[in-house]
Amino acid sequence: MDIYKFWKDILEQNADVIRDYFHQNAYVNWHCTNEHFTVDEFMIANCEYPGNWDGEVERVEKINDLFITVTHVYLKDRTRSFHVTSFIKVMDDKIEGIDEYWADDDAPPSWRADKQIGKAIK
Repeated sequence: MDIYKFWKDILEQNADVIRDYFHQNAYVNWHCTNEHFTVDEFMIANCEYPGNWDGEVERVEKINDLFITVTHVYLKDRTRSFHVTSFIKVMDDKIEGIDEYWADDDAPPSWRADKQIGKAIK
């Protein structure tokens, strides 16, 4: 499976091809919001999400049949930005399940800024 093409289609909300990446009984779990989706439900959640998205895969690790990706996802107008860590289990070149952890990109909390600890990564 081409994990970079998968993410490109996800970010483009390309409903015509996204379903083809999945086994029929696959699932997607979004742990930060405690949501479990069937493939059909995931198609709605991903492809009908408002706005035009873009992003870049920042890191990929592969362990046997598991892809681990870290992807920066943002609205094209850059008003919203997230980092998502995805654990993508693949069998026979199709996705069996995804466990994802989404985080809003934001400034550090004021208590850390007040202590003047840490510095920007980039």
